[in-house]
Amino acid sequence: MVGIKDVARQAGVSVGTVSNVINRPEMVAEATRHRVHAAIERLGYVRSESARQLRAGRSRIISLLVLDMANPFFVDVASGAERAAREAGLGVMVCNSAQSPDEEADYLALFAEHRVRGVLVTPADAAGENLRNFRRHDIPYVFVDREMPDDQGCSVSVDDIEGGALAGRHLIAQGHRALVYVSGPMQLPQCQDRHKGVLAALAEADMEPEALVHIEAERLDVAAGRDAGARLLGMSPRPTAVFCANDLLALGVLQALFAAGVSVPHDVALVGYDDIEFASAAAVPLTSVRQPAFRMGRTAAELLIEETGEDADAHRHRRIVLQPELVVRDSTLAAAGRHGRGA
Repeated sequence: MVGIKDVARQAGVSVGTVSNVINRPEMVAEATRHRVHAAIERLGYVRSESARQLRAGRSRIISLLVLDMANPFFVDVASGAERAAREAGLGVMVCNSAQSPDEEADYLALFAEHRVRGVLVTPADAAGENLRNFRRHDIPYVFVDREMPDDQGCSVSVDDIEGGALAGRHLIAQGHRALVYVSGPMQLPQCQDRHKGVLAALAEADMEPEALVHIEAERLDVAAGRDAGARLLGMSPRPTAVFCANDLLALGVLQALFAAGVSVPHDVALVGYDDIEFASAAAVPLTSVRQPAFRMGRTAAELLIEETGEDADAHRHRRIVLQPELVVRDSTLAAAGRHGRGA
């Protein structure tokens, strides 16, 4: 690689002069600046940002560690974080734990090794051991799509209990009395909270918890949704409404029902969660509980930038809880005529 010494030799100046041209050009005579820039251009010199950051003791990179980059929800989260970071003159390194605590631990070790400025993370390790170990490196982190369980940092999440309740209330109002909740792994707090929300909606309607059948999928993706749909098709009597813990599961369930000739929403009503772009573009547009994903990522990054910036001493940890919104589409509406519409 071409180094600063090579530039100095080519331009006939000292290394200190080249450094001044790059970092403090106002201190160097114009003719000398032109000579140094000409040498940089000829040699193709690019300064080492990592070396500069090491000398300054502060990285310009924040890391974002998400559960599943195949889920468009996390793409929107990453877009929000990137926007805030860019406005602050920082970059974002996006990594995918693939819902694996082991991969999460590997990435956290990598972040510590590279001394990133801070980390935005949706934890995959339900026990929290990975992040407890990470704290010793004194690198700030912010929870995204998860509430921080203590006062050790900031978090930006959505009220998932209310989100589950919104889905449950909507299906009950459509006249459904036999519901299924399709979740991902129940060690994930999001899956737990959305389940609690549906049960709360049943209680509000004076319905027994047994009116809700729970199918736990191994993952939160379309393939797991298809498997859950196959299990649903084997039930007798078949429930008339399904709420899925995310839109990818719901799209998989929709595929399984469609392949079996089961009509959505005439035979089975279907609700997803996240309101990803594909939800409205599905063969049957999907009713979904919308999370403000872009805002979540942006807000989390702003908190991390504040905590690691010039005014870090004034920073106070905050837990920000955003509100979900039910977006009603065709996958539930036609059921009203068959099952009776509630208030």
